[in-house]
Amino acid sequence: MSGLSEALDATRVDETRRAARALLRRPLLRAAGKDADEFTLVRKHAGDLRTWFDRNTGWRLLVDSEVARLVKSAAGTDDHTCPARDVRTRIPFGRRRYVLTCLALAALERAEAQITLGRLAEQIVLAAADPDLAEAGVVFTLDNRDERGDLVAVVRLLLDLGVLSRVAGDEESFVKDSGDVLYDVERRVLATLLATPRGPSTVDERDFEARLAAVTRELEPTTDELRNRMLRHRLTRLLLETPVLYYDELNDAEVAYLTSQRAAITARITELTGLVAEVRAEGVAMVDPSDDLTDVRMPDSGTDGHVTLLLAEFLAARNGEPVGETELHAQVRSFAERHRSYWRRTATEPGAEIELTALALARLEALRLIRRDGGSVVGRPALARYAVTEPVIHDPNGPSA
Repeated sequence: MSGLSEALDATRVDETRRAARALLRRPLLRAAGKDADEFTLVRKHAGDLRTWFDRNTGWRLLVDSEVARLVKSAAGTDDHTCPARDVRTRIPFGRRRYVLTCLALAALERAEAQITLGRLAEQIVLAAADPDLAEAGVVFTLDNRDERGDLVAVVRLLLDLGVLSRVAGDEESFVKDSGDVLYDVERRVLATLLATPRGPSTVDERDFEARLAAVTRELEPTTDELRNRMLRHRLTRLLLETPVLYYDELNDAEVAYLTSQRAAITARITELTGLVAEVRAEGVAMVDPSDDLTDVRMPDSGTDGHVTLLLAEFLAARNGEPVGETELHAQVRSFAERHRSYWRRTATEPGAEIELTALALARLEALRLIRRDGGSVVGRPALARYAVTEPVIHDPNGPSA
């Protein structure tokens, strides 16, 4: 019986870990479709998961027969390195696409159980005519192919999230103005999307920064116990969400709490997720041995991945010295000539180095390996792991150490 009990405990731990990793990778899982297996695990272990996330992060876990939703509160609102992306092209959303996403969700909240893309577009065009949006410089009339393409990118995001389910038709036909698409509106999914402590409709502030601060503000702690809980929540969120947590980005209270509680916090994260703490003088990184809890990989394959790795080595060799982007463009041109037989053909075209450099720097910044300061780039401490040093050859016949 002891052996059976141990086997059951190991199975439970393994399933809970897989469920937790599924939620961290994709915080909204549906009972049907590609997420079905992960959803089943989350629902099975919902009690343990809900308790862990509530105690350690303050995140709510909502689970019913249709949806599992981890309502994550961001550790900050100033991180621009993880944008929404086009599901097909992976191009980051621009301002208009973000606005269209909000308008689409508002229209779907009032829609019937089914809606066509054409009807959704009409509702968004009407909403976009709001004088406040026009004053902010947001224009959407659906008069050209680019605007139709932006709308389709938003719809594909909503399809990927599960807010919409395609019934008939194809989005490309809508872009070409040759057809329409019919969707089911998944109301249970739609109802779980908002992830702020306070509803935007309850905020009176007009300034964007003030509104953002108001909807994300959490209650201030009034006792030492509540203050410690808030510190634990914030630090655990940062360790789970960011590639590297640097001490110099924390305030004195956060540094003191992390210094005293680091072992306990990282041990709890490791137990739940399998992430392993790498502790350095400058900060802490939770490393994933399975390499599937990140949407930005390094090293990576292909031309863009190789450029990123080469630039990382180049910047690491500068030991934190600022490097101008013009110098980096020249360096990438040099890389392109050296590796032209392996890189894609367009990499050696005039001006290609600008785009290649921009993509590489965006990836390095998202991984918190560099800091951008105007037109300069500075390597951060974690970049040192990509430094290349001269090999040391030991003479096997020489004196032993």
